[in-house]
Amino acid sequence: MNPYTQHDISQDDIDSVIEVFRSGWLTQGPKVPEFEQLVASYCGANHAVAVNSATSALHIACVALDLGPKDWLWTSPNTFVASANCARYCGAYVDFVDIDPYTYNMSADLLAAKLEQAEKDGRLPKIVVPVHFAGQPCDMPAIKALSQKYGFAIIEDASHALGARYEISDVNAIKIGDIAKQQSMTQIKVGSCTHSDITVFSFHPVKMITTGEGGMVLTNNDDLAKRLQRTRTHGITSDKELMDGRPQNEIWNYQQIELGYNYRMTDIQAALGVSQIKRLDKFVALRHQIANYYDTELESLPITTPWQSPQTFSSYHLYPIRVKVGLTRKTQYQIYNSLRKNDIAVNLHYIPVHRQPYYENLGFRVGDFPESEQFHREVISLPIYPSLADRAWTMVVKGLQDAVYE
Repeated sequence: MNPYTQHDISQDDIDSVIEVFRSGWLTQGPKVPEFEQLVASYCGANHAVAVNSATSALHIACVALDLGPKDWLWTSPNTFVASANCARYCGAYVDFVDIDPYTYNMSADLLAAKLEQAEKDGRLPKIVVPVHFAGQPCDMPAIKALSQKYGFAIIEDASHALGARYEISDVNAIKIGDIAKQQSMTQIKVGSCTHSDITVFSFHPVKMITTGEGGMVLTNNDDLAKRLQRTRTHGITSDKELMDGRPQNEIWNYQQIELGYNYRMTDIQAALGVSQIKRLDKFVALRHQIANYYDTELESLPITTPWQSPQTFSSYHLYPIRVKVGLTRKTQYQIYNSLRKNDIAVNLHYIPVHRQPYYENLGFRVGDFPESEQFHREVISLPIYPSLADRAWTMVVKGLQDAVYE
C-alpha cells in the first residue's frame, strides 16, 4: 500500500547516527547544539532549542510566555490536538478561530472580528497559535499587526512548514494581499520569527525532515531562549547570575530555579537531523513536483485541489483535496474507502479539535466553527512525499478517477 507520507532515510543518515554511537555521546553531546545552529541559521532566527517532540516544544513555549490559569490561548480548529492541548497543560482556557476557505489556515479577518468582541468582553487571549496547515504559511503580517493592537503573544505552529516561506515588502503591512502589488519584495522563511515571538517545528517521521521523534523552538528573544533551555531540562541552570546564594564551602554547580520538564533531544536524534537538513530543499522541491502533477492531472475531476497564495511558498507537507459535494454521486466517505481498498493510503487532516470528545466536554459544539467542519466533511489527503515513485503518482490519479466515477 502507498502510504500518504513516508520518511526518507539515506546511507548518510545511517552513517551519521552510527558515528554518534561510536563517539561516546548518546544524550547531551555536541550534535544537539550543532543541529540547533543549523536550523536557526536556515530559518534566520537567533536561537533554536531542540526538544523531544513538537508537543513538548508547544508546551515549553507556553510556559516561557507565562501562560497560566485564567489565561486564554486561541488557535485553529483545523490542526492536530497538540496545538490546543499545550494550553490545557498550563491550566489555561482554549478557544478557536475558524479557517479561511481558500488557505485552510486561521482567518485573519475572523481573528480581527473575534478580538474586537473579546476586548469588549474582557476575554482577550494571552497567546494566539496560528497553524501553517499543510505547509502553506498563514497571513503572519496581519496576525502580527493584530497582536500589536491587542497585546497577545504569537506562537507559530509550523510543524508542517519547515522549508516554507512568504514574501513581503513592509513588515508592518496588515495584509499580504495589500502589498502584492508592490515591486520590492523580501523572502521571509517560516521560523525566522519575523512576525512572532516563537516558532515551533516538528521532526516526527512524517514531517519535512525527521529525527525519529523531535521538535524545536525558535525565537529571537534572548530571555525567552534562556528560559526555554531551562524548561526543557527540569528548570535547572548553572548560570551563577540566576542561582541563589549558598554557603561557600558547599558545591552548587547547578540549581533548579523553577519547575521544568525532561524534554531534551538526544545526540542520536540530533545526528539524524544534522544529516537530514542537508536535503531539506531537495525534499521540498520533490514535493512541489508531485503537487504540480496532481494539480494538472486532477483539474477535470469534481474536486478542489489546494489553492496556493502567490505570496507564499508552501513546503507541501500535505496535499489536501476537497470532494465537491453535489458535483459527484460519491461521498467523501465512499471515495476515501475506495482509495484505501485499492492500496492508496489516503488520510484525513483534520477532525476539528473542538469536535473531539475532550473539547466537547469543555463546552464546544457542532456548528461553532462551520468552515472547519465543512472542510472536515470534504477533505482527503493524497500521498505526497519525496520518495513517492513516479508510477505511484499515476496510480493515485487513476485510483481517484476510479473512486469518483465507478
